[in-house]
Amino acid sequence: MGSIDVDHSKLFSDLVRVEISLWDAVDKSLREHHDLPLPWFEPMRVIHRMSGGRVIDIAEELRITVGGSSKLVDRIEGAGYMKRSPDPNDGRAMRIQLTPAGRRKLRAAEKTQSTVVQRFLDATLSSDSQGQLAGVLERLRETQPGEGGG
Repeated sequence: MGSIDVDHSKLFSDLVRVEISLWDAVDKSLREHHDLPLPWFEPMRVIHRMSGGRVIDIAEELRITVGGSSKLVDRIEGAGYMKRSPDPNDGRAMRIQLTPAGRRKLRAAEKTQSTVVQRFLDATLSSDSQGQLAGVLERLRETQPGEGGG
């Protein structure tokens, strides 16, 4: 079996451009249908999964700075979708939860996000190819520092 020559520079450019196109499509749809910017959607998903996470949890999961994560939480909280409360186990820390309005907004936005991603991928890839892509991306994430595998 022969090896395939890969132009890694082009591969990098292609990955980045596909990510930007997908980001833009999801962001546009979330803003239009839910008045929710994509940069708020992902932290809301993290907090919902953790039910009581901290700013640092968002930063680690999304690979952003703690300061950037804190600013996002401030904005999302200001919109009424998150609330902070003292951590019962650490008086210096705050726990973050979605408000009822935040949970409703997230539920609706998740359906829109899923639909946009499916349409984006269906335009080019078969179901089998989408499954293979999902597996490859999962393996890549698992092997990166801070992603639970490396």
